[in-house]
Parts: sequence; C-alpha cells; structure tokens
Amino acid sequence: VLEGELTFHVITVLFGGAFILYTAVKEITHMVALDDLESDVEGRAPSSANSVIAQIVLMNLIFSFDSILSAMALTKNFWIMTAAILISGGMMIWLAEQVSAFLQKNRMYEVLGLFILLIVGVMLLSEGGHLAHLKLFGHEVHAMSKATFYFVISVLVLTDFVQSRYQKKLMKMKELKIKLTC
Repeated sequence: VLEGELTFHVITVLFGGAFILYTAVKEITHMVALDDLESDVEGRAPSSANSVIAQIVLMNLIFSFDSILSAMALTKNFWIMTAAILISGGMMIWLAEQVSAFLQKNRMYEVLGLFILLIVGVMLLSEGGHLAHLKLFGHEVHAMSKATFYFVISVLVLTDFVQSRYQKKLMKMKELKIKLTC
C-alpha cells in the first residue's frame, strides 16, 4: 500500500502537513456542525487556564519548529535563517491583537484562512511524499507545484471576495425590502 524512504526531514514535513490538515478539517467541521450550537449553549465546562496556556505553548512550539524548517529550506546562511525566524516571531507577537480584532469583525476571512490552511497541509503532505519517494497503491507521490498552490489560493481569495460582495448586496436588498414594506 505505502512504500518509500523516511528521513527526519521527511517525517517532520509529513507530520507538519498532517497536523495542519487535521487542524483545518477539525475547525471547518466544528464551524458547520449544527449540533455544536446546542452543546455550546448548554453548560459545557470551560477549559482551565493551565490547559489553555499549555495548548498555546504547544502550538507555538510546533509552528516555531515549522518556521525553523522553512528558513532552513530557503537558505543555508545561518544569519539569514536567524533573522527570518526572529522577524517572523516578532511580527506574529506584534500583530496578534490586530489580526484577532480584524477576524472578530470579519468572520468570513476565518473560513478563508482555514481553507488556505487545508491547502497548505495538502501541499506539505505532497512535498513530504515526494521527498520520501513514497508510492501509494503503486503510484508515485508528486509534490504540488507552487504554481498550482498559488492558483488555488488565488481562486479561494477571489471566491471569498465575490461571495462577500454578493452577501453585502443581498443584505442591502433585504434592508431595502424591509424599508419598502414598512
């Protein structure tokens, strides 16, 4: 069923891709699950502060490790890798509140972000499978091309843009209809 050669780098890429894919699918299914509305309203025990902090630290470690691997893949120069990791970490800390506030106001971009994560997970899995020369059911796994990746992201962003404009148009039409009936 599955054959190939696994190295630490390949295992890390495959694990990262699987983790991102799992997280995106879990969040997307949570968004669309109707029965979650009832359980969220009912008395569900809130997570403890220590549990939430542990989850945040774990996620930061995983994504920091991913950033380090990405920087290593881009260059062999230690100082460039270090600068890239420090700048990206600093920007994440500096912009976290603004991004959170933006997403609170514009929930539709949360869905877009989750689907972009889904595509990133697929890309990492295909990249890891290609690096390991994996064969799945006798067929070689090929890496997703960057052109395909950017095309899919562009289509997602364009679709989201059109959908949000259409949604605004529908809301204005609804408001106008309500005003005319009153």
